[in-house]
Amino acid sequence: MNFLSRYQRQIAFRGIGEPGQARLALARATIIGVGALGTAIANSLCRAGFGFIRLVDGDRIEESNLQRQMLFDEDDAAAGRYKAEAAAARLGRVNSAALIEPIVARADASNIEALVGDVDVVLDGSDNFEVRYLINDACRRLGVPWIYGGVLGDAGVTMNVLPRGGPCLRCLVPEPPEPGSFATPETVGVLNQITAIIGSVEAVEAMKIVLRSPDVRRSLLSVSLWDASFQEIAIEASEACPVCGRR
Repeated sequence: MNFLSRYQRQIAFRGIGEPGQARLALARATIIGVGALGTAIANSLCRAGFGFIRLVDGDRIEESNLQRQMLFDEDDAAAGRYKAEAAAARLGRVNSAALIEPIVARADASNIEALVGDVDVVLDGSDNFEVRYLINDACRRLGVPWIYGGVLGDAGVTMNVLPRGGPCLRCLVPEPPEPGSFATPETVGVLNQITAIIGSVEAVEAMKIVLRSPDVRRSLLSVSLWDASFQEIAIEASEACPVCGRR
């Protein structure tokens, strides 16, 4: 592979250049959840030249996933392949220089620190707050930046959670929503386009974090795609936060 030729269009971008591309080649990321958001994130980071990507998901591919989970096809669904393994195989054909590590497991309290502790950035491709709180608390303890993201219907949100200063997820959502109090993709659906947008924003923010860019976003981004509405919302660290309030 010719490094300069492959990444020429990205190297030409003002925020990257050759030194930045070389730094991306050494970058390490963990993606928790390899569904709609996770596949969009993984596809983007792999093509951008991240050197190591860990994919964490314990689920198998189903036919209903194909509408929005971009790394899978009908053969994957028919075979019931594990999402992490199928995504890793696909990404290996996209970029053979990247090390893709599939972990067929669910993130939980017993493994979360091992999954996030040896990388430069963690990205949220999960679909529930229990896992997001695990990511949030572990990354805060270990000083690892992570990027929250969520989608539902035509809407999506994402926020960077940085290790030094700024709010964490528990500052934004102190307690998990009560079961049944929120709509779900099963009840209101989800557009594949919103997963691509939020996943792309997460991936770009991961690049900026690795590159130590001054342009790392420090607000919550909220998108309503059907209305073409994009809004940035300032979030402050909370003294009542069970994580930040102890710092």
